[in-house]
Amino acid sequence: MAARTALYNVMERAARKAARSLVHDFGEVEHLQVSMKGPGDFVSTADHQAERIVKTELAKARPGYGFLLEEGGESPGDGKHRWIVDPLDGTTNFLHGIPHFAISIGLERDKELVAGVIYDPMKDEMFYAEKGLGAFVNDRRLRVSARPHLADSVIGTGIPTRRGNGEGEHARYLKLLAAVMSNTAGVRRMGAAALDLAYVAAGRLDGFFEMGLSAWDMAAGAVIVREAGGYIEEIDGGKDFMKSGSVLASNDRLLAPLGTLLREAGGALKAG
Repeated sequence: MAARTALYNVMERAARKAARSLVHDFGEVEHLQVSMKGPGDFVSTADHQAERIVKTELAKARPGYGFLLEEGGESPGDGKHRWIVDPLDGTTNFLHGIPHFAISIGLERDKELVAGVIYDPMKDEMFYAEKGLGAFVNDRRLRVSARPHLADSVIGTGIPTRRGNGEGEHARYLKLLAAVMSNTAGVRRMGAAALDLAYVAAGRLDGFFEMGLSAWDMAAGAVIVREAGGYIEEIDGGKDFMKSGSVLASNDRLLAPLGTLLREAGGALKAG
């Protein structure tokens, strides 16, 4: 059984309280007041309400900490600690009645990611990790897949939906996708990047790649993947995925060949 630290208790309470609001609204999804804030990018009253709940709970427990919020922006706090929150990862799934979404809460200390919680309220799965203490789902220890060969692996991804990235980035993604499809046992696109990273940590996916993500999509998942024995970097091999939004996560055996495959596919496009 996992140790329940004070920090975990703070994050878990915030996630569960916000989840009650989300589950209630999910049951009435057809009646939600929805506004459009960009092509293919919808935000509901449920999203805002969940964020308010998470922020209130975290601020009450750790009043000096700063925030980076998907909807509410950034507040500096003590300059040392920062919560990074996605109150509803998988918004499009949520609004279409697809029960695959999560609340993601990451904690940064001195610019280093040190803790994360990803809660899937529809399956009641609480993925969490703290640096040096391991990764868990509910009370079960998490370990990444040990699968060594790309040909046997299942890889998660996120398909770009926004035109703002430009035709070049969309064309590049299709090259990457084609390469992965041709060299693995399968590709899955489930629509919630935080849960995709949690699934890599749980060994349900052997790897995951996506472009155009935001810090709140990755913060908690990065800690959980690492504490489950996995690795996370940029698709191009760099380490600043939190800034670039380009992410590749896998186990120690597949990270290099999957990264090489993706970089060769992307390089071929650039060369052409």
